[in-house]
Amino acid sequence: MNKQLWAPSQSRIENSQVWQFAQVINKRYDLSLNSYSELYDWSIGNIPEFWQNIWESNDVIHSTPYSSVVDDIHKMPGATWFADSRLNFAENLLRFRDDRTAVHFWGEDQIKSQLSYAELYTEVEKLAHSLREMGLTKGDRVAAFMPNIPETLIAMLATASIGAVWSSTSPDFGIKGVLDRFQQINPKVVIAADGYLYGGKYINTLDKLNAIIESLPSVEAVVVAKYVERPELAAINNGVFWDDFLAKEPTPLVFEQLPFDHPLYIMYSSGTTGLPKSIVHCAGGVLLQHLKEHKLHADMSRDKTLFYFTTCGWMMWNWLVSGLATGGAIVLYDGNPLKPDKSILLKMIDELNINIFGTSAKYIDTLENMGIAPKDLSDFPSLETILSTGSPLLEKSFDYVYRDWKEDVLLASISGGTDIVSCFAGGVPWLPVYRGELQCCMLGMKMEALDENGQAVIGEKGELACSAAFPVMPIYFLNDDGGKKYHDAYFDVYPNIWCHGDYVDINEYGGVRFFGRSDATLNPGGVRLGTADLYRVVEALPEISDSVAVGQRWDGDERIILFIMLNDDAVFNDDLQSTIKKAIRDKCSPRHVPALIIQTKAIPYTLSGKKVELAIKKLIHGEVVKNKDALSNPDSLDFYQQLTFT
Repeated sequence: MNKQLWAPSQSRIENSQVWQFAQVINKRYDLSLNSYSELYDWSIGNIPEFWQNIWESNDVIHSTPYSSVVDDIHKMPGATWFADSRLNFAENLLRFRDDRTAVHFWGEDQIKSQLSYAELYTEVEKLAHSLREMGLTKGDRVAAFMPNIPETLIAMLATASIGAVWSSTSPDFGIKGVLDRFQQINPKVVIAADGYLYGGKYINTLDKLNAIIESLPSVEAVVVAKYVERPELAAINNGVFWDDFLAKEPTPLVFEQLPFDHPLYIMYSSGTTGLPKSIVHCAGGVLLQHLKEHKLHADMSRDKTLFYFTTCGWMMWNWLVSGLATGGAIVLYDGNPLKPDKSILLKMIDELNINIFGTSAKYIDTLENMGIAPKDLSDFPSLETILSTGSPLLEKSFDYVYRDWKEDVLLASISGGTDIVSCFAGGVPWLPVYRGELQCCMLGMKMEALDENGQAVIGEKGELACSAAFPVMPIYFLNDDGGKKYHDAYFDVYPNIWCHGDYVDINEYGGVRFFGRSDATLNPGGVRLGTADLYRVVEALPEISDSVAVGQRWDGDERIILFIMLNDDAVFNDDLQSTIKKAIRDKCSPRHVPALIIQTKAIPYTLSGKKVELAIKKLIHGEVVKNKDALSNPDSLDFYQQLTFT
């Protein structure tokens, strides 16, 4: 068992929504579930009853009740959830229409605003009216090329109220990256802005927008919001200003009543190995899954404020905005989290009384490497929970948070993906936090680690799998006749079992450790090793700022190559290589020790901040990386492409 770093007080447990949910279950079914593990076991052993209670305890707004919860939990894909029910996703996010704050917005330190629930509702009503007037109907597609500003949220809610399908990318995407996505969906409307803020600078994106629109013949209207300056739209075909497009006297907002599995979002895979897959998620599944995660796992409620640092091109944006269904406030931040003010997000916690602060593992690691001790700025009285995702949170980052941020805080590393626009594993305010671990498998998700024989194992590394259906599985992929791409993505290994592509260890008390993508797993001598094992050790060394490890076919076997980036004052020499190898040998195993250690100037990352081991692996084997636009730093690949090995 790893070192315990935090435990909830009894009062925090009993005031949490997950504990209160357990009491409802106990009373309803005459049970005595007295721990999270007992509640979890009940949730995966009684899946229809669990999701029925998620629906009922959240009083999901609907016009037609469901006739059954699920037809067959073992039918994957293809299980039918909440048959015959009709509802609207936006109506459930806009159930509150009072003067309480719904949205705080910061555009770095230059722009600050907020909207009440009443104001948000009115803005959605205006835009929905105008979209209907121009002919948008259910099933049509709306594409957003937008920064993380209130207009993006308003446009998504207006789109969902009509029953049209929403898809978004952020303006830092290149033209090809945007077209690789939007040309697959043939949008009728594009929502955009004049530009965005980053690092204290305004970046105009109208030229990029014009090039995108010219390659999207399906677009009938381009609605452009003014972010920093009122742009010139003459060159943009079918372009209209947001303010001019909005109805001055709208008709009352109508929420189109739709089946549970009606399409809501089109999301995209990273596209690092080819054209991004277009993943379609349904309104009912996203609503229920996010209500469960926000309320039972993050403990979000009407009197709390939720923040997650994200762009509109990452699934965490979709996750964040669902927080409105709780009636609490959400925070939208657009811009650089570290420049020009490296402490701006920390200052935001106190100014907006943020209770749940979400970020990436990389951000936490970067703050530590910059020598920032947040506790020197404040004791953060409002802060209850810190969420981290994007990559496994390093063990030293757990130590850093409890040493240099706040002692009494729930640090929840969470993990899922765009494929489910939610989480398989994460945190809960009913359990302690152990160093280097996610606290738990999420309720209702029958998550297992499978060995090479397809057997569930405890305390051993295996493939992350889910052996029962859940309502937020994709309903289909676009342009996938017969569903082959969908089947191959998740069900090609074991029939009727979702294989997620992560390498994990679920221990005897339910904690979870992630070891990287299973398709990037190292395999020297036929022994599978997770890349995250190496990163935890290597990036804890003071000389190392970042690292990436790949397997290379060599002499009929596979050898490990470790690429490292050095901090400014470090020197790459034989002594450092010996230090690295000793640390890996002592803290991992002799099998983890790399055959080669190579210094690099840059490591490739996706636009959502994930290391791209597979791109490097392709290059060192002489293969071509087809979709460099999926990377935030495509020039980083040049170094790996020119490497030769003898």
